[in-house]
Amino acid sequence: MFFSTTPRPESLRAIADVKHVPYWLDDPSKPEPTPPLTTQIQTDLAIIGGGFTGLWTALQAKQADPNRDVVLLEAGEVAIGASGRNGGFCAASLTHGIDNGRSRWAKELPKLIQLGNENLDGIEATIKQFNIDCDFIRSGEVGIANEEHQIAELREEVELAAQYGIPAKFFDQKEMQARINSPAFLAGAIEMSNAMLNPARLAWGLKQACLQLGVRFFEGTPVTALEERREHLILKTPQGQVEARKVALATNAFPPLLKHLSLYVVPVYDYVLMTEPLSKAQHDAIGWYGREGLSDINNQFHYSQMTSDGRILWGGYDAIYHRNNQVAPHLENRPASFGLLAEHFFQTFPQLEGLRFTHAWGGVIDTCSRYAVFWGKAYGGKLAYAMGYTGLGVGTSRFGARVMLNLLSGEKTELTELQMVKSKPFPFPPEPFRSPIINFTRWSMEQADKNQGKRNLWLKTLDALGLGFDS
Repeated sequence: MFFSTTPRPESLRAIADVKHVPYWLDDPSKPEPTPPLTTQIQTDLAIIGGGFTGLWTALQAKQADPNRDVVLLEAGEVAIGASGRNGGFCAASLTHGIDNGRSRWAKELPKLIQLGNENLDGIEATIKQFNIDCDFIRSGEVGIANEEHQIAELREEVELAAQYGIPAKFFDQKEMQARINSPAFLAGAIEMSNAMLNPARLAWGLKQACLQLGVRFFEGTPVTALEERREHLILKTPQGQVEARKVALATNAFPPLLKHLSLYVVPVYDYVLMTEPLSKAQHDAIGWYGREGLSDINNQFHYSQMTSDGRILWGGYDAIYHRNNQVAPHLENRPASFGLLAEHFFQTFPQLEGLRFTHAWGGVIDTCSRYAVFWGKAYGGKLAYAMGYTGLGVGTSRFGARVMLNLLSGEKTELTELQMVKSKPFPFPPEPFRSPIINFTRWSMEQADKNQGKRNLWLKTLDALGLGFDS
């Protein structure tokens, strides 16, 4: 199916009254931020970043050692970045799918799959332990074929999943449309282990759990400089200072305090719409009563979920990189992307023509060339970092935090000895080369989608080298 590149007037009318704020964050249950740091303090562990990686690091650190003093510093508010702007997909995979994992860590893949399943179980257990109301549901995720040539690819994915003991099932067009009715869906393949949730409420629930365990939070507190002083690291903030024995860097796609890390990650903007609640007739017209997550398998793909109150989240397709790794609030509002998303939504669900969208927003993704999280240490092991989730941070961030804590312990563990943990992605070139290379790659991916998936020489070269660009 060819998705239009020009929105119709009807589609533009559907987004005419949207609020330009993430739906998840536009919630009356949103907690008040904690006050900023205004003094000089000391701590055993300082965490920079109040997204999922930072929150899971704080929680697991206190669970492992209740006597450890833990401080979390957040430049804005908890979940204001990617953690409150994503699609709510909580995947078991740590490797961005079996294919990617097999191509990079074939020997470790069975272990990584086991660890991924244990990680998702750990997320669910934490949600239950702390009574976090975040609409967590293990509904599975369905990969969608929009083109004939993609049907065989889905069958192969199901066969591959079976080889590794991952529960998956193929749906032909009739079965797929009986489950979710769309003329654009030619086939589907569901992976049952994945979950869907409300990401902001999960983040807020983790914050509350951390506070209960004694973590000290300081929001509105950007870290402006990092210095080493004997056995400690000094974190400078606008009104205060933290002296920490250990530091966990969890800043995602935002400019890192360790400058060299910008070579490994590019900030990619992704855009999302949320509909008004469907009426019963509208819901009946499309089905989708299992609340499965959806994502088509195009290079420029769409992802979608049905919320517990009957709204449809619809995002993806565009993956926009701005020159010089630019990250800024004004980039979160991109009318051209919102218009395209609305048009593609009604091409996918024409029976919902006339439905309105209530929210439209953008967010930045920390994309790396291996599509999966990576780790490292600095300052003689006093600092560790995790980044490069490439769109899968909702689930993988808990594992990323666990590995960071292992690295900060200074001891060899099962996790620190994984090749996935020891290795790094191939760096992206610096500017002025970065922008044209990324934009040409994106154009090549668009052409492949228009030509039955046929990849040009550039994409084949990147494939051969194990490199890529994704959101």
